[in-house]
Amino acid sequence: MDQHRPPITPGCTVLLAGFDDIPEHAFLVEEVFEDLITGTALTGPLSGEYGEPDIALVLRVLPGPN
Repeated sequence: MDQHRPPITPGCTVLLAGFDDIPEHAFLVEEVFEDLITGTALTGPLSGEYGEPDIALVLRVLPGPN
């Protein structure tokens, strides 16, 4: 993991890379495993859908509310 990137933790929001016909989108993390995360898409065509994307798709951790 990049030492300059905040850790991926349950409750954080991450930006996932686009794949297939799905563009980059925000994703709320529920659980973190060695090779994947679980949670819900917050934006894009999958908004509101549960998913289990590969952790390699995480581009960055998005800032939380201030």
